[in-house]
Amino acid sequence: MTATRPRDLLIAALVAAVVANLLVRLTYGSLPSIPAAAGATLAVLGVAEALGGRALRARIERRPGTTPVPPLVAARAVLVARASSTAGAIMAGAWAGLLVHALPRSAEIAAAAGDAVAGTVGLLSALVLVGGALWLERCCRTPDDDGPGPAR
Repeated sequence: MTATRPRDLLIAALVAAVVANLLVRLTYGSLPSIPAAAGATLAVLGVAEALGGRALRARIERRPGTTPVPPLVAARAVLVARASSTAGAIMAGAWAGLLVHALPRSAEIAAAAGDAVAGTVGLLSALVLVGGALWLERCCRTPDDDGPGPAR
């Protein structure tokens, strides 16, 4: 299995940004306001994956006081990491699509100003999820693995 390529995540984010921006342009007047903390859950997941990766890395390296990791556990962690990085990239694109529409209007429309704040929080949270997922994937590599892929 190969490591997640940043190019793939960037493509997913760009496609999501274009689609989200088109949808927002078409329906912005009928959308409810977006709570400022709407995307914060993504950051919580990203931090949890990063912390889980740190703990898993210690077990893979067989540091004192840890138990070895069964291969299936590492494989599942890689699966979660890959899915999370893709989902985070898609959500980052969606929040960016909203921001492209809301930011220019935020000075004149109060709802757009609130949506710009929510979009910024969501975009940053989605990037935290992508970072945490990529870290978890990296932590699943075996110590003697010379290649760029996760644990086998």
